[in-house]
Amino acid sequence: MADDVFYMKQALIEAQKAADRGEVPVGAVVVCRDRIIARSHNLTETLNDVTAHAEMQAITAAANTLGGKYLNECTLYVTVEPCVMCAGAIAWAQTGKLVFGAEDDKRGYQRYAPDALHPKTVVVKGILADDCAQLMKDFFKKKR
Repeated sequence: MADDVFYMKQALIEAQKAADRGEVPVGAVVVCRDRIIARSHNLTETLNDVTAHAEMQAITAAANTLGGKYLNECTLYVTVEPCVMCAGAIAWAQTGKLVFGAEDDKRGYQRYAPDALHPKTVVVKGILADDCAQLMKDFFKKKR
């Protein structure tokens, strides 16, 4: 649990980078053998690409670092519950563990595709959930 909190704090740093750029503040890190091998945040506005979610960026970066497409020995930390698109990518990458902070009742995979993840992926929810949710609330409050 202490490691999950540490790595989620790293994902929150990435989420803040997204917010600072005017992006929806979602951040992600990929950890393999107790080492961060990828860091990312949303880049949908920057890249003008609806698929440039933090998770997608992190999966690509981690695969490049490892030299292979499977992340079965890795943990993906993300500040907000992945959407269905990202859950599909997490499944295709056969990610070993997914840890997320805040749940996304409107667009999260649990609502639309609860079985989207790979069957062997371990899921841990709610790590620093209040901090993750607050960053989103603050961002959208400023937008309105």
